[in-house]
Amino acid sequence: MSRSFVGEAKKVSSGEIDSLANLLGVEPAAFRAVIAVEAAGSGFDAKSRPKALFERHLFYRHLAGNPDVQAKAVEQGLAYRAWGMKPYPKGSDGVYAEIEKACELDDQAALLSTSWGLGQVLGSNFRMAGCTSVDHMLREAMESEGYQLRHMACFISSANLVRPLQFKDWRAFAKGYNGPGYEKNSYHTKLENAYAAAVGKAAS
Repeated sequence: MSRSFVGEAKKVSSGEIDSLANLLGVEPAAFRAVIAVEAAGSGFDAKSRPKALFERHLFYRHLAGNPDVQAKAVEQGLAYRAWGMKPYPKGSDGVYAEIEKACELDDQAALLSTSWGLGQVLGSNFRMAGCTSVDHMLREAMESEGYQLRHMACFISSANLVRPLQFKDWRAFAKGYNGPGYEKNSYHTKLENAYAAAVGKAAS
């Protein structure tokens, strides 16, 4: 299935970020730290597509009910059993090249296996992000960073991660947001450093 991943790509204002953080009940600097770590502070790439990361091991799992397609995906290097067997492609074009090829094999499985936008919320978590389907989530992510942030805030709330973020318990937050392998990528340290940078910027 051929898809366009370009929508209106509206940027979010600083005031909107602060308002959403306050609505969630967390310090804006802590909220900004998550944005900085997950998507380097921007929800769209240079071609106005949502920042994305395709997870081949999740694509493999989502194709479990269709072994023929799963075998094709493995053959094409788009799926494998365990995370970390191969490095991620470099740059957004490389990521989207994989997403587009995966969509040709199984559109829904590909979207469910991809993290989207400022918060890099996984497509399979669309309900926790406040959406009715992964297509709904993607449409909103393509439209604006504001929607992407709402997905992130909804996921944080749904996953019971508001309290760790309020108390800057970076290990607990990283484990809940990024999974048990967070230490391997030093997510907790990156969050702590990003928070310190956000606080410093706000004070200057």
